[in-house]
Amino acid sequence: MWRLRVVHSTGYAYKSPVTASFNEARLTPRSDSRQNVILNRVETVPATRSYRYVDYWGTAVTTFDLHAPHTELEVTSSSVVETEEGVMPEDDVTWEDLETEAVIDRFDEILTGTQYTPESKRLARVGQKIAKEHAPREAVVAAANWVHGELAYVPGTTGVHSSGLDALREGKGVCQDYTHLTLILLRSMGIPARYVSGYLHPKREAAVGETIEGESHAWIQAWTGGWWNYDPTNDKHINEQYVSVGVGRDYADVSPLKGIYSGEGSTDLDVIVEITRLA
Repeated sequence: MWRLRVVHSTGYAYKSPVTASFNEARLTPRSDSRQNVILNRVETVPATRSYRYVDYWGTAVTTFDLHAPHTELEVTSSSVVETEEGVMPEDDVTWEDLETEAVIDRFDEILTGTQYTPESKRLARVGQKIAKEHAPREAVVAAANWVHGELAYVPGTTGVHSSGLDALREGKGVCQDYTHLTLILLRSMGIPARYVSGYLHPKREAAVGETIEGESHAWIQAWTGGWWNYDPTNDKHINEQYVSVGVGRDYADVSPLKGIYSGEGSTDLDVIVEITRLA
């Protein structure tokens, strides 16, 4: 087990003073069978009164609004989380199980395409080939292997609005693209799959107490009788270095900060993620 402190700062700079803004932050790690959140606080500059709720997908959301003129909004989430290695669920399913009406009905929303994960005949053919050679659980890893082989990891080549197919055409992308592309492939095979946002501590051998520059990260969860995690960007099962925050159909359901405001335009502030292994 690891204990990690994660500090994530993000926000907006506005071209002219904004008189009102309404915001949602998905920056609070989740407590589940793999990780336990010891503390989390989300603070803003200027200070605001915030309200918390859990969204449809089970992600904690902090909402806040500002009604005084402001030219910048900075949001900082500080968390301490205990993490364990991901474990495989005991239950396993066959392709026939996945084709039952009960499963298709239960997971309809995460079996259909979205703006970021549109359906693709080419990927459906790749999926058919994988499904012929593997049981569902092994097919998840085979799909991530395929995506890992098709994309080169190159920051800045895709934008926040790029779909998995955009990245495939470019042959390069970042973790968001690897995840979206894997989701398209899994859903084409009838495997329920969802997008996970979170953080990755990049140094396995980091000293306790050492603060390093971490990164926002994304990976997939697949359902093959139970939910489990896999990271297509690094082509591996997740371990104690991963802190999960949000889940949903795609990036749009888990974006760290989104809001509306009355004003001229804005630019994103630099995102800073610092991770410290505490134990």
